[in-house]
Amino acid sequence: MDASSNQAYAACIKEALGLMEVWVPRWLGNLRATLKQRETDARHLYEKQALMEARTQLDSHRELIANRFLESFAATVEGARTTPGATARSLQTLSFDELELMGDEQVQESVESARLQQMIKLAAEDELVHLNARMSRARGLELVRAESNPLRTEMVVGALMRTLNGLHVDAAVRSRWLQTGALMLGEELQKMYAHLSTLLDSWGVAPASYHVVQVAAARPATGSPRADGGLADTVGGGDALLTLDHLHQLLVGNLDQGLSDDPVHAQGNAMVRTLAAEVVTQMLRRIAEDNRLLKPLRDLLLELKPALLQLARNEPRFFADRQNPARRLLDGITERSLAFRSEQDSGYEPFAARVRDTVRALQQPGPDVADRFAALLVDMVRSQAAALGPGPVQARGLAVQTLVRVEQRNLLAERVAAEFSSRNDFERSPGVVRRFLTGPWAQVVAQARLEAAARPSAELSPADAPALRYTDILPDLLWSSQLMLASRNRPRLVKVIPGVLRTLREGLDSIDYPREQSESFFQALMGLHEAAYKTQRNEPPPESPPSREMPLEPEPWMQPAEARDTGFMDDALMDTQPAFVETQPMQRDWADLKAEASRQQGEALPVGTWVDVAQDGEAMRCQITWASPHGTMFLLTGADGRSMSMTRRGLDRLLSQDRLRVIADHGVVDEALDAVARQAWINSGKQ
Repeated sequence: MDASSNQAYAACIKEALGLMEVWVPRWLGNLRATLKQRETDARHLYEKQALMEARTQLDSHRELIANRFLESFAATVEGARTTPGATARSLQTLSFDELELMGDEQVQESVESARLQQMIKLAAEDELVHLNARMSRARGLELVRAESNPLRTEMVVGALMRTLNGLHVDAAVRSRWLQTGALMLGEELQKMYAHLSTLLDSWGVAPASYHVVQVAAARPATGSPRADGGLADTVGGGDALLTLDHLHQLLVGNLDQGLSDDPVHAQGNAMVRTLAAEVVTQMLRRIAEDNRLLKPLRDLLLELKPALLQLARNEPRFFADRQNPARRLLDGITERSLAFRSEQDSGYEPFAARVRDTVRALQQPGPDVADRFAALLVDMVRSQAAALGPGPVQARGLAVQTLVRVEQRNLLAERVAAEFSSRNDFERSPGVVRRFLTGPWAQVVAQARLEAAARPSAELSPADAPALRYTDILPDLLWSSQLMLASRNRPRLVKVIPGVLRTLREGLDSIDYPREQSESFFQALMGLHEAAYKTQRNEPPPESPPSREMPLEPEPWMQPAEARDTGFMDDALMDTQPAFVETQPMQRDWADLKAEASRQQGEALPVGTWVDVAQDGEAMRCQITWASPHGTMFLLTGADGRSMSMTRRGLDRLLSQDRLRVIADHGVVDEALDAVARQAWINSGKQ
């Protein structure tokens, strides 16, 4: 972001906070007047009393609400400025699993927030679209990213909800304030957004471009984010039946006390089964619309609907139980389905045949559908293991063991490099020597220390221990590489050179370091020695100044045999490879992934993520199947069982080069259920 954009952004935020100090009290005054008018117009006594209670409570808390609302929003904006992309409660952040863990009050708060956001968007969304474009540009972005605007409606609603929740007022009073004041709040925001857009325009801040990112239709209709940050509130069929409150009660079991044939519970049982059937229907519909799965597989999954609906009659929450055989079978089929990019891929036809057999078995009539799900799950796991064969399994086991050892050595090598760098004589040595010591030689010493730790202490005397010998040469190596020092004492130089070179070659051979890579260092070192030997001095030369060259971060390294055992993708070769040309669209934009990774302080893609990796102009579908304990090494496995490994740095580099595209970082069923929860959230807001 350049200085002018930065100044415009900061000035816009300051102007917005100043405007809020004016319109928030005005909005509260208009809210009070509206409550008073409705109280006067109310025909029924209970309604008049409720409105009077809401008005008197507002009179008591009006100044406190204004102050806390402004403070909360100012803190929210400041947090968004220091942590770009930070989000408040919104449709995109709601998940099915989270809903199950919510309490009743949290659900009610989410419903109120949904209704408030729906009403505000009616009044302010058009102006917000324009402001998002200019705020994105002010943040230095070429394309619009709604989350870069800390003044957006979700942030305002979040600050208001936190303010109201901190008051000691009844939930009914709070709800009446929100219902009565929502549209007026939207109108105030519309005016503010229009004013800020005009202001940014006068400062020369042009709007960023809108770019609709093509995504696989994993979450196709409900709650799919639009380019302008709005919501695609497509509701069809029976979607409107399911609300957030209904879904929450279904998940936590508040709608019934166990299904039974008792007539007293018949109505509750019917409600449970109806809601469960609606969840199953919506879940399958979204899976069937998920273009990351090949269409024949989606059609087969859709044929499971009768069996799943039958199961839902007796186990209405099976989809929320990850250990339920039916849920596990769905997860297993959809996860494996992500491995195939076309019907011609190796292994696709046998897998599709197994899925067809599974569907046929579940389509048979009978009351034992739950038992059949359990048996078919066992068959599916067994058949997938048999199809893979023992070879890839053994190879993967060897790769995992090797990567654990590599990570252990690399982490130890980093500490060894830090030890070397802290020496008093390190900084005055030439850069080629320092890079060698903190790179290959740190690996040599780390390997020797690991081997020494694994041996019984009596096997070698301390003097013979390689780890000691490899560090004992440091004074001679560093001294002999410094022209000003070594040229003063030629006899010592002649004496130490053979031992230093011999020990260096021995150490590099111990880790099978390629000779062709080490020869350039030895040539440079011998050149330094030769220059020192030939230099003649009549008087002591001045001390050479310390090097100001920035130290290089140690590169993770593998021995050639380790690279072969793990299918290692060398970081150094990644810059020379082509990126994607025409492949299937990724699930999310790289900019979103990068921002998310930044918010999570560099957290890597999780194990289980499916990706396409560009190699030789083609995309290879892989799954991240393993990550090392410290998250520095990753193993990716293809549909045919073959694996390749890469470092965390390599993974990030491929992402930044658009040579690795995320297909799915969550389960297909998980995402379908999240879409169901978001649809329920929308339905609640529209009530």
